[in-house]
Amino acid sequence: MGFLKNLFFKPPKPGKPRPVTDESFQKEVLESEVPVVVDFWSPRCPPCQVMGGLLDEIGPDYAGRMHIFKLNVDQNPQTAMRYKVQSIPTIILFRKGKPIDRIVGLLPLNPLRAKLDNLARSFR
Repeated sequence: MGFLKNLFFKPPKPGKPRPVTDESFQKEVLESEVPVVVDFWSPRCPPCQVMGGLLDEIGPDYAGRMHIFKLNVDQNPQTAMRYKVQSIPTIILFRKGKPIDRIVGLLPLNPLRAKLDNLARSFR
């Protein structure tokens, strides 16, 4: 049983996007000591799947320097409405509980990495 548990129930790698909800948003995002990236997405949105894959790929590069969260807008509409998310995917970058930048639509890997690098540098 231990083998199967280790095979199928691995904890996420540090830096990989973690889910956040309307209920946990205040604590996880707004009260965070480090910069935060929130990916507003939906499972029915193909570009969201691509953006999620990019964040999965590069997220571990930012472990310890920022937190990356995914907020499903279908299940958590209050937070999406609060931040006026009208198109998905939308990524909002937060520092000290305040939104400082927004990416609407699919962004290629290198420009996405440049935005995250700027956010990480702002934390130093």
